[in-house]
Amino acid sequence: MVGGRLGDRPDEPRDGAELTADLREAYDRGRRDERGRRRRHPIGMTLTFAFALVGLVVLVLAAVNGSFGRAGESIDRGLTMARPAASQAAGTAGEQLRDAADSAKSKASDAAG
Repeated sequence: MVGGRLGDRPDEPRDGAELTADLREAYDRGRRDERGRRRRHPIGMTLTFAFALVGLVVLVLAAVNGSFGRAGESIDRGLTMARPAASQAAGTAGEQLRDAADSAKSKASDAAG
């Protein structure tokens, strides 16, 4: 037998359990090798998923509104309504971050002496 293991005798029949174990080992090794070759970056996959989701939303809105132009108008209206709330949330988050940094600085200076 070509490609056999060292010490294997091709003239001796192999039992089914040994053959099954060898096949399972080869299968698992192949899966590990392929998984190593196809490593995906989590940020890239997240961005791909996000773009696919946005595309799906645009397609659904186009189907509901009858055209891509009206779907774009619908998206623009939604973003216009969401802008003030997002601006306010960003301002609040900035203030909280600034307060937390000031608090950490004062605690560090009190601990230092």
